[in-house]
Amino acid sequence: MRREPAPPAGVLVCFGLAVLGAVGFAVSYVLNLGNVAFGLSLGGAFAFLAAGLAIWSKRIEVREPQYVEERAVGPSPPQQFEAFQEALTSQPVPRSRVLWSMLGLTLAAIGGAVLFPLRSLFLKEGGSPDAILEHTPWSKGLPLVDEDGKRIRPGDLTYDSVKTVFPAGVSSRVHPDTTTVLVRVEPASLQLPAGRENWVVDGVVGYSKLCTHAGCPVGLYAADYRQLMCPCHHSLFDVLRGAVPIEGPAARPLPQLPLGVDADGYLVATGDFNGPVGAGWWGLPT
Repeated sequence: MRREPAPPAGVLVCFGLAVLGAVGFAVSYVLNLGNVAFGLSLGGAFAFLAAGLAIWSKRIEVREPQYVEERAVGPSPPQQFEAFQEALTSQPVPRSRVLWSMLGLTLAAIGGAVLFPLRSLFLKEGGSPDAILEHTPWSKGLPLVDEDGKRIRPGDLTYDSVKTVFPAGVSSRVHPDTTTVLVRVEPASLQLPAGRENWVVDGVVGYSKLCTHAGCPVGLYAADYRQLMCPCHHSLFDVLRGAVPIEGPAARPLPQLPLGVDADGYLVATGDFNGPVGAGWWGLPT
């Protein structure tokens, strides 16, 4: 009885790491750890799978030296064809059941991990892709904090100053769509659309910091003109009139965040943005 060859340790290690990478992708997706975790785990799974297959392929060798046999043009004689088949099937390809089982487990783990993103299409908690794009974690009563996690009062901003803020307890790396820019202007100068009169506190107005053209951060403010500017493609937004675009390729206003204050005088959101943030091409009618 032919003895089963011992499986190469390097192949088993690579396949094992590929399984761990696939499991890591599934865990990072469920916990929503962000694109970096997604890429490292799933990319690592495929990389270790490829490495294991490459090491395995090194075990496939030709026992006899290669040579060229001169022969006439035409079909091979039956005995020569049979000899070729015998030589082909007798190559020392490792047939370890452990290796094949490990390969099957690796492919199953990667396949299962790739299916995890489909949960967003079917589970109620995830919602449809359109619903996820249209909403952010901002909600009623959620405090505004700066990049150091410090809460903010309206008086912390001087007139014609700007400040970037985030929702308390929400990672801006996981949810960059929550990034908001606050601008404080003279309350009497505001000409916001009807129904937004109570969205401002002492002249402090909040807008999404993601440009509605290509999603770049709108980080420049021209105090003399009360305009926010996107440095990528030079779209200008009128702060006083609800951040409507007045120049550049942006076609939608920056979504506005309704603001209020809590019992201690700190700024809080009173709801989500009034529209989808960032590049709006996905929401345009076709």
